[in-house]
Amino acid sequence: MSIQGKAKKAGVLVVSIILAAFLAGCGNSAKDSNVIKLGADLEMTGGNATFGQSALNGAKLAIKEVNAKGGVLGKQLELIVADNKSEAAEAANAMQKLVTQDRVIAAIAPIASSSVIAAAQVNETNKVLAISPTASNPKVTVDPATGKVRDYIFRAAFIDPFQGAVMANFAQKSLKAKTAAIYIDNSSDYAKGLGQYFKETFEKNGGQIVDQEAYLQKDTDFRATLTKIKAQNPDVIFVPGYYQEVGMIVKQARDLGIMVPILGGDGWDSAKLPEIAGAQALNNTFFSNHYSPDDNSPAVKAFVADYQKEYQQTPDAFAALSYDATMMVIEAIKRANSTDPVKIKDQLAQTRNYAAVSGMISLNATHDAVKSAVIIEMKDGKQTFREKVNP
Repeated sequence: MSIQGKAKKAGVLVVSIILAAFLAGCGNSAKDSNVIKLGADLEMTGGNATFGQSALNGAKLAIKEVNAKGGVLGKQLELIVADNKSEAAEAANAMQKLVTQDRVIAAIAPIASSSVIAAAQVNETNKVLAISPTASNPKVTVDPATGKVRDYIFRAAFIDPFQGAVMANFAQKSLKAKTAAIYIDNSSDYAKGLGQYFKETFEKNGGQIVDQEAYLQKDTDFRATLTKIKAQNPDVIFVPGYYQEVGMIVKQARDLGIMVPILGGDGWDSAKLPEIAGAQALNNTFFSNHYSPDDNSPAVKAFVADYQKEYQQTPDAFAALSYDATMMVIEAIKRANSTDPVKIKDQLAQTRNYAAVSGMISLNATHDAVKSAVIIEMKDGKQTFREKVNP
């Protein structure tokens, strides 16, 4: 082939490559114009993986239902998931990917308070909202360094001051406890905050905290500390941690002959808890939660039926709250009549009296959900609805 022929062939090849790239770009643009991207920065692996999977299921169910009805603003919703590995540093990396690379217009934030706090600056800097289904530490939505509300961080859950007070009041009024021991996860903002608010309410009501102890996430042997607690003979023990360690603590406490009621927060809500602790060991334990599948409200009944049809299992609170959080974002998009993240954020902040699966939700000035709580009692490894507490 002549030099001119080679050059002509090369020129055709270059034009073909450019044309293919242009057409591919047009195809992507066409696809992107027909979808609205939402993100999910969740604990898909690591110590809180069962929470993350439940939350993902709830979000996916919400999006499936909305897409089946025509989507939002004439477009279909697409959920992009990033695994934060149940680690705060990874949560920030996952959120960075979602908002800068995947270009989501809003995100479901992590389950754990520490992880939401770690990722919050990414949302603030990029002006893309994140709503956590369950993170309950006050620092999630209010920066403790400045005292200012984080504009782009929201939650669908009640906060720890309310949850801690609910459990302290339950211990004293329903269980007639006069003394309590507190055993917290010292590596968790969630556990430390919940322990603090339980203590404040319990003492305010005239109770006495006879012992305060701490452990770290991934610890496995709690016997020495539990022996110290047993020596103080508390009426109840408050363990506001996550199910992995809580299960081992409950089992080892019962093995040591500690039979008093053991109380906790929503971090107990996992199907893995009875597997770790043992069904019998969990008798006489109670924890606060955001919803119960045994609630007789029409919204709960419909959600449970739809979730069971989709996943062949009963939805826990993480699934329900993630469903609610996703629906709250979708409603904000509808009210904004726009995919502009700032407009969506402004509309989400105006959420009032939203009839969610987990109850009526209003977001207050600090982007916290004002709503009721439920008390769950464990009986032979099964969660049973004990009572509902209104704010």
